[in-house]
Amino acid sequence: MHGNRHDAAPDPLAIMSTISLSGVRKSFGAVEALRGIDLEIEDGEFVVFVGPSGCGKSTLLRAISGLEEISQGQVAFDGRDMTYAAPGKRGLAMVFQSYSLYPHMTVERNIGFALGVHGASKSEVATKVLTVAKMLKLEQYLDRLPSELSGGQKQRVAIGRALVRDPEILLFDEPLSNLDAELRVQMRVELAELHQRLRQTLIYVTHDQVEAMTLADRIVVMRAGQIEQVGKPRQLYSDPDNVFVAGFIGTPKMNFLEVDLKPGPAGGWCVLAPDFEGDPLILSLSDALEGSAVIGIRPEAFHPDADVKLGLTVRTVEDLGGMQYAYCRTGSGVELTVHLDKNQVVSPGQTIVVGVPPQEIFAFDHDTGRRMK
Repeated sequence: MHGNRHDAAPDPLAIMSTISLSGVRKSFGAVEALRGIDLEIEDGEFVVFVGPSGCGKSTLLRAISGLEEISQGQVAFDGRDMTYAAPGKRGLAMVFQSYSLYPHMTVERNIGFALGVHGASKSEVATKVLTVAKMLKLEQYLDRLPSELSGGQKQRVAIGRALVRDPEILLFDEPLSNLDAELRVQMRVELAELHQRLRQTLIYVTHDQVEAMTLADRIVVMRAGQIEQVGKPRQLYSDPDNVFVAGFIGTPKMNFLEVDLKPGPAGGWCVLAPDFEGDPLILSLSDALEGSAVIGIRPEAFHPDADVKLGLTVRTVEDLGGMQYAYCRTGSGVELTVHLDKNQVVSPGQTIVVGVPPQEIFAFDHDTGRRMK
């Protein structure tokens, strides 16, 4: 049951910077968008929710903000039950993908509007707006209308409108999606610097794992309304729990090959695949089972000196200046991506041989996707 929704509202001025989610579920009719979310977010953390479209990340953000009423579970800030508190009573501010600026108001009025509505004096509004404008490098644009701003400047105004209220928690819902690639990189840097200065609790939703890897203290990887794994960016990259996380984190994505596992020498496991040449590929796995499996190899993990070889036919080469990627196909038709030395010259149709180092291999259960270690 939901309990009493008419309990006294929490003090909006109370410090609320840690977030605890317990058994949070949300259904839209027969569709279960959140399926039992348990998560702890610490004071001052920059946490990123990432996952494919429809995974529930925006719904979870809206549940934290109070814009979406949950079906079951609890949302608590600093140990206080906020599950049914109104959004305005939660001590947070939100920045959306859409800037939602008032087109007839200047930048100065857009940033300070909420303060004026809540009774702040003109001098207080002016002081706070100027402070935020300097922080976001908007001082010279205060007299402009939104129509006179670039996309990046509009997004800064939207962020300033949130910051001026001195929230303990900042929520961002795909705020950079409408910006071009160069501006997204610039805004990522500015958001990271902003968090370093303010150290507010910040939750950020994105489908872009590059944003997640570059911004987050911790990443929450979601799929189908559930959390697949929570960890620091480097941890998710180097120690994924399952094949989904392994394939989602990393650019270009991890390569996967279906193989067979057989008991090998000295307690190891021999990996059998039609395309492998040279010495047998032996993995040290403590929880493997004989039979079908999936192995993962990151594009940058291939090494020419490894004893196990893999012959590939180059389909196309992506030259990014400082690095190159060859998109290839094995003899049995499996498509793989290989990071090339920047000075290596290869052409479409060419055959190349790469080495497969066993220490760089990830192994997964074929049926469940669980990582075998």
